[in-house]
Amino acid sequence: MKFLQLIDVRSCRNLTKLPDSIVKLEHLRYINMNETSKDATIPRGFGGLTNMRILYGFPAHMHSKWCSLEELGPLCELRKLGLNNLENVYDPSSATMARLCEKVHLTDLILRCSSRTDDGLVKDQEEERKIVELYDKLCPPPCLDFLAIEGYFGQWFPSWMMSTSAVVLESLKTLWMNNLASCTQLPDGLCELPYLQNIHIGHAPAIKRVGPDFMQLYHHGSHHPSRAMAAFPRLNKLVLEGMVEWEEWEWEEQVKAMPVLEELEVKDYKLRHVPPGLSFHARALRKLSTKNIQHLSSLENFASIVDLEVSQNPDLERISNFPILQKLSIIMCPKMKVLEGVPLLRTLVLKDYVVEALPEYMRDVNPRQLNLDCSLALLTSISMGQSGPEWAKFSHVERIKAYAQEADNERNWYVLYTREPYSLETNILLRLQSTKRNMAYKQEQGQEK
Repeated sequence: MKFLQLIDVRSCRNLTKLPDSIVKLEHLRYINMNETSKDATIPRGFGGLTNMRILYGFPAHMHSKWCSLEELGPLCELRKLGLNNLENVYDPSSATMARLCEKVHLTDLILRCSSRTDDGLVKDQEEERKIVELYDKLCPPPCLDFLAIEGYFGQWFPSWMMSTSAVVLESLKTLWMNNLASCTQLPDGLCELPYLQNIHIGHAPAIKRVGPDFMQLYHHGSHHPSRAMAAFPRLNKLVLEGMVEWEEWEWEEQVKAMPVLEELEVKDYKLRHVPPGLSFHARALRKLSTKNIQHLSSLENFASIVDLEVSQNPDLERISNFPILQKLSIIMCPKMKVLEGVPLLRTLVLKDYVVEALPEYMRDVNPRQLNLDCSLALLTSISMGQSGPEWAKFSHVERIKAYAQEADNERNWYVLYTREPYSLETNILLRLQSTKRNMAYKQEQGQEK
């Protein structure tokens, strides 16, 4: 056993402590303790495992004045590190002894707290203050490539994520932040990071506004914005979800930002409109997805997007001027009425199990392919072909695959249509014939009685 290099005990939920003898395994290079007991601990002397390269799920805890984070200090060869239960460290000064900023090989860092919230809000302000102070002292080295922050409940982010200290994260490429119960604003230092490519922010219910500080570079030592350089110069993908109170995104056309952004996903917000700077400056944007955006009524004037998905946006009425859009998915958007300015549209995906007629805008667009999931009533109308009420809305489309659900089978009934050579296949007629036979049989039985 003394030459053992790997220990993986993840998901061993009853594991509460690593054995004291583990400190003798000087060749250990990998330990994963994720999803073990929330009360899991490590023994003193753990810092003697100086060959450690990857350490996930390391439990932060204190015993008297000793803190498990102290054991990280000597582990200078760490490449990937995940810290759990950071809320258990009641003395923030203990984090200094972890010496994260000195770990010159560290590329991946995960900082995780367990839930300290009630209805999305942290009740203890002293806990909020301590967790901010603790994270301030967990400053990573400049070589960091990946950073994840989960369950953080401070009102503001650690100082090394703000504009005056962003050089700390100069090599960062991916940032993942989730379950930010009390943060009221996003860190303003991210826009300066020269290599940042991916940002994912999930569940930040206290944020109501994203202002110019998040989007705009400033000259060092000055309050004047920089007009020469673009903010987020290499950001490729941005995912923002679960900021349920977010109402305003301020990004004006004169603010240069996100010049190479290709993919944007926004979900669960109250935004009334997208900022003008997005369509004006994000000229590399190829894919846009919006889901459950309350109050958003229109999407217009995106010159570079080729793939657009709008889902469960209850107030969306209008999509216009997407000159190179090739694929459009409209899912459960009941007020959607206007679709125009999409001359290159190839594939249109419509999903709505309630409506009983195709939208009127179908007359004005000419996709090659229509994929439709709809009500049985609408599918029945389509199955009637030229004699049906929907013919004028879909006859010009080259190919159609339309389905309706029955019970748990979402695609039990179908219509498959091809314009040239003309073909219309369906199993709806079998259903109608079966229904007629059943009705005739019941009538006969009633007459015999």
